[in-house]
Amino acid sequence: MKAQNALSVLSEFELIAKFFTRPVRHTVLGVGDDAALVQVSAGWQLAASTDMMVEGVHFFADADAHALGHKLLAVNLSDLAAMGAIPKWAMLSVALPAADASWIERCANGFFTLAERHDADLLGGATTRGPPN
Repeated sequence: MKAQNALSVLSEFELIAKFFTRPVRHTVLGVGDDAALVQVSAGWQLAASTDMMVEGVHFFADADAHALGHKLLAVNLSDLAAMGAIPKWAMLSVALPAADASWIERCANGFFTLAERHDADLLGGATTRGPPN
């Protein structure tokens, strides 16, 4: 079996454990859970989570734009909820082969509708052109 093929049989969690888990020096809880935790001051921790969403992997090309915008935030809110965190900020990470301005506007509206419901600000993130299916 080639090394490349061996990687394809590892689950996401096995891949993280094998290649990306290291002892942490400045972090309460690092790689491998729903979110990372850092101590920001006495009695206060910050939870951070980023889930990259890729067309053809995490959503279909014909996904409703508003619903997808909602999902782009919901997957991270779910991780924060699993850690008992209260969301205040969000990062957006998505790869799209192509989209027009109208579609992007509807997607953004879905994202911000959910963000407003949770009183969370968008801080930034990564939007990139992904490979078409």
